Order: sequence, then C-alpha cells, then structure tokens
Amino acid sequence: MATETTPTQASPEARVPRGLARVVAASLVGTTIEWYDYFLYGSAAALVFDKVFFPTTDPLTGTLLSFLTYAIGFAARPVGALVFGHYGDRLGRKRLLVVSLLMMGVATTLIGCVPGYDTLGVAAPILLTVLRLVQGFALGGEWGGAVLLVSEHGDAKRRGFWASWPQGGAPLGNLLAVGVLSLMTTLQPDSAFVAWGWRIPFLLSGVLVAVGLWIRLGVDESPLFQEARRRAEARAAEGEPEQPPLLAVLRHHWRDVLVAIGARMAENISYYVIVTFVLTYCVDHLKIEKQTALNAVLIGSAIQFCLIPVFGALSDRFGRKPVYLVGAVGTGAWAWAFFALLDTKSFPALVLSVTVGLVFHSAMYAPQAAFFSELFQTRMRFSGASIGAQFASVAAGAPAPLIAVALLKSYGTSTPISVYVTLAAVVTVVALLFARETRGGELDEA
Repeated sequence: MATETTPTQASPEARVPRGLARVVAASLVGTTIEWYDYFLYGSAAALVFDKVFFPTTDPLTGTLLSFLTYAIGFAARPVGALVFGHYGDRLGRKRLLVVSLLMMGVATTLIGCVPGYDTLGVAAPILLTVLRLVQGFALGGEWGGAVLLVSEHGDAKRRGFWASWPQGGAPLGNLLAVGVLSLMTTLQPDSAFVAWGWRIPFLLSGVLVAVGLWIRLGVDESPLFQEARRRAEARAAEGEPEQPPLLAVLRHHWRDVLVAIGARMAENISYYVIVTFVLTYCVDHLKIEKQTALNAVLIGSAIQFCLIPVFGALSDRFGRKPVYLVGAVGTGAWAWAFFALLDTKSFPALVLSVTVGLVFHSAMYAPQAAFFSELFQTRMRFSGASIGAQFASVAAGAPAPLIAVALLKSYGTSTPISVYVTLAAVVTVVALLFARETRGGELDEA
C-alpha cells in the first residue's frame, strides 16, 4: 500500500491522540454489549429455545431448528457489512457505531418479550427469526467500525495491541451472556427458567445499551477518516468523482477480501463449536449437567479475555501472519483432543478442553483487527474489512453449530466434527500463505 505523509501524519507518534484510552474503552464496551446480545441468543438456542419455540419436536431436532434461527442471523451480517461499510466510509465510523448499538439493543430486548409457541403458535419462531435478522444486520456493521476507530487513532508500532482490545468484546460479551444465564439456572428450577427466567438476560440488554451509548457518544471521530474525507472533497472539487467504497474494494482489494474470508474460516468455525455447540454436546449427548457445561465456557472465556491483548502485542513483535498461523495450526490439531477430553465427562477436562481451544482461537482473533485494517485504504477500509469479515461468517460461523449438530445426529460420534474443524484450519493456513505481512504499515490513503 502506498504511503503518503501529510502534516497531520508527520510521525506515528504524532497521530496518537490523548483520548486513545477513551476510544479503546468506548470500542470495547460497545463490542462487549453487542456480542453479549449476539451470544446470548446462541446460548439460549442451545439451552432453552427448543422447548419454548419448538416444543413439538424431539430434543435434538428442536435444537437443530433453534440453531437454524441462530444461523439465519448470520445471513444478515454481510448485508449489514455492505450498508454500514458504505456509510461508514462516507459519513464516519462513530455515527454508524451508535446506530449499530441501538439496533442491536432494541432487537435483543424485544426477543425477551416474544411469547412462546404455546401462545402464538408458528408466529413465535417467525418473530424470533426476524429479530435475529436485525441482530445480524447490526453486528455486520459493529465489528468493522469498532476495530477501525481504534486502529485509526493508534500508531503503527503498537496497533496490534490497541486494536485487539475491541476483539476482547467477544469473549467478554460471551462471558456476560453465559454468566447471566448460568446465574439464572442456578437460582431457578428448570421449569421456571424455561417459563420466564431465560427472558431476564435479554431484557437487561436495554440497560447495557444505555451505558454503551453514553460512553460511545463521547469519543472523537477517526483523524485518518477526517483527513481522507478532506482529500476526497478536494479531489471532487477538481472534477475527480469518488468511486463508491464497495466498487473501489472490488477493484483494488479483491485479493485482500479473499484473504480475509479464508483467514476467518478456522477462527469462526472453531469459536462457535467451542462456545455454542459444546453446550448441546455436553448437555444432550453426554448428559452432563447444564451448569457444569456453562461453567467450563465461563472459565475459558475469562482466560481468553486476558489473552487477547497478549497475542495482539505478540503480533506487533513477530508479525500478524506468524501469530495467526500458530492459532490456525493449533486449532486443527486441538479439534481431536477437544472432544476426547469432553467425553471423559470430567469437569477439569471440560475446562482444559474449552480453554486450550480458546487459546488457539485468541492467537487468530487478536491480530485479526490490525491485520484486516492494514489490508485496505482509508476511504474503503470500513467496507473492505467488514465485507471480508462478515461474508466469511455466512460460510463459517453461521452453519458451524448447525453442521456440528447434524453430524452428531447422523453419525452419533464427534469424529466428523473434528474433521470439519481441521479442514477449516487447512483453508485458513492456505489463505495466510497467500497473504502479505502488514505489521508496521501506515494506514495512509493511497
């Protein structure tokens, strides 16, 4: 990518504003809330939605249908990436992040209000699916905006570290979602949890969103975006119209989009197997107590949150690709030990299985924010990073729990699921071999 020095970019240090800590906090809090909302649905789909919205089927089929509504939300994420990416590259990162947070919060709160199948019949799962689509649309715009806001405020030397903090919103959001559900299952008998207790975590989203908006509204727009927009306006005044961001990405960065999609395969598939499908595998297949499975995911998510900035810092020192490759290769290998440990039904083995899986996932997820940001030019960065990330989610994260449940139902063993995760790791390794190392590059507009 070409580099251009401007008065506002005399040195990397000159571009680090005093409010970087607030920008990082705003991005982390916002992504945590959005992932809390999103993962809450996944955990509820694994634990209770089959009973509330699909009570006329057998348990495993009901879970399969629940995960189908869960997967449908992923279909809206590329649409959200296209819409939010376009306007984020035209209007700015901050405005679109406020919109995405509001949309996610409203949809999640309303999910907590949807009556069950016994009350509304088939309209109940339909309403649930519509709200899930809104969640997916909002999340499609959240990730790109949050990581870019931090990346474009920070300096090249420590971009991997700072940009990894919004990534911490995923395990922290999952930690909150599983933690609240775990608390509800502990305080209530199963009948009360199925009847109404599962709704409380969804209704709490409204309070969390209010806090997130208060923090997010107080940050400044990306200085790089403001400078890039000034240049674009100057070029337009001279008769040089600006290409729509999507067309510009497809023209100049289509290889980088393919690299981003391939890089996400192992990261996305492994994560949803580890934190979402694992609940179904433990509770329905192994007959382990629901609380035991939830606690294992809780511990693993807490450790992952602490590890993400560590791997982000390592990517600043050794490069994005080497750290990412360690995670991809480790994920492919661990897919076999993962289920072997779960099958022991021992709680320490469950914790070890989930935690090590999330360690390898962190090695991919942490450098991803800086890596994807560095692949694209400023005026098309929101579109490029979001499209690469969210289009991959349709092929990877969306069907992962669904495929895992279908394989388990068809074969009655975890072996095909391990093969599935390993093949995803191979795809990611191949994509990374074709990728260029981006560490230390300036985020200037070419």
